[in-house]
Amino acid sequence: MPDYQAPVDDMVYLLKEVFKADEVFAQLPEYSEINVDLARTVLEEAGRLCANVLRPINLSGDIEGCHLENGVVRTPKGFKEAYKAYVDGAWPGLSATPEFGGQGLPRTLQILVDEMLSGSNLSFGLIPGLSRGAAETIEAHATQELKEKYLPKMIEGIWTGAMALTEAQAGSDLGLLKATATPREDGSYTVSGSKIFISSGDQDLSENVIHLVLARLPGAPAGSRGISLFLCPKFLVNEDGSLGSRNNVNVGSLEHKMGIHAQPTCVMNYDDSQGWLVGEPNRGLNAMFTMMNAERLFVGVQGLGLAEASYQTAASYAKERKQGRTPGGKDTTSIIEHPDVRKMLLTILSFVEAARALTVFTALEMDKEKAHQDEATRKTASGLIALLTPVVKAAFTDFGFEATVLGQQVLGGHGYIREWGQEQFVRDARIAMIYEGTNGIQAQDLVVRKLILDDGAPVSTFFALISQTLSESASQPGAAAIAAKLGAALELLQNVTKKLQKGDFANATDQNAAATDYLRLFALVTFGWFWLRMALVTLAKGDGADARDKRKLTLAEFFTTRILPQTASLAEQIEAGSKTLLALEADAF
Repeated sequence: MPDYQAPVDDMVYLLKEVFKADEVFAQLPEYSEINVDLARTVLEEAGRLCANVLRPINLSGDIEGCHLENGVVRTPKGFKEAYKAYVDGAWPGLSATPEFGGQGLPRTLQILVDEMLSGSNLSFGLIPGLSRGAAETIEAHATQELKEKYLPKMIEGIWTGAMALTEAQAGSDLGLLKATATPREDGSYTVSGSKIFISSGDQDLSENVIHLVLARLPGAPAGSRGISLFLCPKFLVNEDGSLGSRNNVNVGSLEHKMGIHAQPTCVMNYDDSQGWLVGEPNRGLNAMFTMMNAERLFVGVQGLGLAEASYQTAASYAKERKQGRTPGGKDTTSIIEHPDVRKMLLTILSFVEAARALTVFTALEMDKEKAHQDEATRKTASGLIALLTPVVKAAFTDFGFEATVLGQQVLGGHGYIREWGQEQFVRDARIAMIYEGTNGIQAQDLVVRKLILDDGAPVSTFFALISQTLSESASQPGAAAIAAKLGAALELLQNVTKKLQKGDFANATDQNAAATDYLRLFALVTFGWFWLRMALVTLAKGDGADARDKRKLTLAEFFTTRILPQTASLAEQIEAGSKTLLALEADAF
């Protein structure tokens, strides 16, 4: 398997030249001392960890997988040492609050580190990623006593976290869950029930695993309105913070999965385990969505990270592999010279670099939402984050999976063989389209909820930002062709959006039928926007543009001529409505 090269230079390019991150951080008192030079230092160090420690155990971890021995999950060889290196480097607390021992760095840096973790070793990266989400949920909703008791060691990485939502009969519809919680005299609760698909439910890397479990209180309302959230540690914690006796939180079995074999995905049994209420009774979903929304962005960058990793392998192979002749030529040549191979590589790359731009944009809005002093700015940022979260989760994982398949195809037969790693990327990428809310549900969330959020203000704001860039491009003749194609695609998207909000397709059936096509259409236009922005950066430099800048301009032209035209067919598919989808009776299938 070829080495992993952390894409730090491209990350810094986006921070410095496209988004002017220094100016953004300067407006945020909490991050006013953060600048791009510091960001580069952090990202380079994370890149070394990912390339030198995590990537070397990615393939071996996939082959060995996790094992359940006497009720304890054993991770593959090398994972303990890798996790120790991760903790020793203070990476678990990168963006965590300083109040409980974190470094308090911006979300923007955290999410770029998450991409590298995912690209180098997704199974490993899920463990600290889920722990961070659990810690953020505890910080946002738990009592001060619970925060002080659990957060310092979770942020340090000595303890990890997991969220326990899904049951056999309750997947996307959590209102069907049956786990129960009954009050104890000491103010805690007895939690009972079984959960499936619990990522990082147990492992031998950390001293304790803190489970956030959804369950029902006695007399709770039916459905999702009667769900509460409970903190159930693997080991109970004494008053002095030391570990006490084992709680009745047990691994029933490990799931046998298509991919992420080194990630312990568990069936968890809570057999009268002791837990503590997090947040208000019957408001568990509200509390859990603090974690789920953050995790959806994390899952999105998993797709991006795997696409980047697959591209690196495919590009390296294509430049070395000699096979066939160039069109019209006579000599055997490297397959990088074949137009179809180039098309596959350019398709991956044009997704990766535009998606990374959207990642940085979204993360900067998260930093504004948290730390900007102006209330209106915080509200606008909040709306944009809500709008873009389902897009990042679903589009990145859809396109990311497609990218890994293309990367596998570049290698031909070698792509199907384990040693090159491409088939693992394909298997690992597939789960990201499913967990944290399937991509179809993300699309429905976008169309049914986010388009009408705050009377449509977030989507109107987003379209206005794209229009502003189109206006700015008028002064750059070199961007005219790119801007024209993006402008036409934006018009298609705006027209369809109006029909879904309050026009021809505003009924639930047509909205549902349009959802996945609409999300893809939205994503393509968004990627086109960032390619135009990167093209304008290059053109503004004139003769001072370097090789990287010119490469960006070429990729922008490729995307707008070869990928963006897909928006026309997507708009036509949406216009078809739901009629043909519902024409057959159920028995006809």
